[in-house]
Amino acid sequence: MSRRRRTKKRIINTDARYNSIEVAKFINILMMSGKKAVAEKIVYSALDSVAERLKRNPLEIFKEAIENLKPQLEVKSRRVGGATYQVPIVVNPARAFALAIRWLKDAAAKRSEKTMFERLAAEFRDILEKRGAAMKKREDTHKMAEANKAFVHYSW
Repeated sequence: MSRRRRTKKRIINTDARYNSIEVAKFINILMMSGKKAVAEKIVYSALDSVAERLKRNPLEIFKEAIENLKPQLEVKSRRVGGATYQVPIVVNPARAFALAIRWLKDAAAKRSEKTMFERLAAEFRDILEKRGAAMKKREDTHKMAEANKAFVHYSW
């Protein structure tokens, strides 16, 4: 954390197909070695695949999946009198979105399907049905916060 001043939020341009900042951020998270066109192709084909199967708008599917995946609570370590406590805190909306897209990317990458767009499409379907590795990560985060709610008075 900077001691001088708050960092400026970078402005991210919207993506080409859906004109959405959220999809553009997800593409940027998925991108490796600066290959944005490859990342765009993976995201768009995954969303098209899921939309074709569910007969819904791809942008609505993306937004619903991210909303299902966003955590409401998380734990932060606080040092009080020589002891470290895991204190539950409410997650900032920007951080919740960042965590959701990171968990989605990681869960999709660990799947066993052959190509990344197939993995991503399968993970989107799982999230919409409230199951899968990314949803498990969210549930684990909430369980940790619930288990440590006795230390909520240490939040400041």
